[in-house]
Amino acid sequence: FGALAAPAPAGSHRVIFTPWLNGERTPVDDHTVRAAWMNQSLSTTRADLVRSTLEGVAYNSRWLLEAVEKFTGRPFPWLNAIGGGAASALWCQIHADVLDRPIRQVAHPIRANARGAALVGALALKRITVDEIGRQVPVTATFTPQREHRAVYDELYRQFRATYKHNRAMYRKLNA
Repeated sequence: FGALAAPAPAGSHRVIFTPWLNGERTPVDDHTVRAAWMNQSLSTTRADLVRSTLEGVAYNSRWLLEAVEKFTGRPFPWLNAIGGGAASALWCQIHADVLDRPIRQVAHPIRANARGAALVGALALKRITVDEIGRQVPVTATFTPQREHRAVYDELYRQFRATYKHNRAMYRKLNA
């Protein structure tokens, strides 16, 4: 997906994707909301649609991050990226830009679940301590937020949030 999305600029020519394919659970619990592309035009390209999908997931992650940081009472100075998407440098950079946090791409991100299970086992067997866990997860790259993308992502994030607010009643009627 990175090669398909790469030609589109940050902000995907202002196309917004809401990634709620089967409702949303966090930071809102709304099983009726659904996915959509907003603000398409005849000039919208495949690259815009693919990149806006990646950005939409990042906007939703930002919404969740705000709730988590409010709950914990402190900002996270960086986030580690795991899973299949974390193998993409473009997706890691989009997350860094949208979240305004460094994103650390861990080694073998697809193996995160197995690594986590092994670390919990090692902790239970007293082979490592909680303080040593972080050192057992190597980081292969760090993606820092690109300041030139800040304004476009802040504006589109506000519109992403507004999309939910303005359409939730319609989704409720359609999908209740």
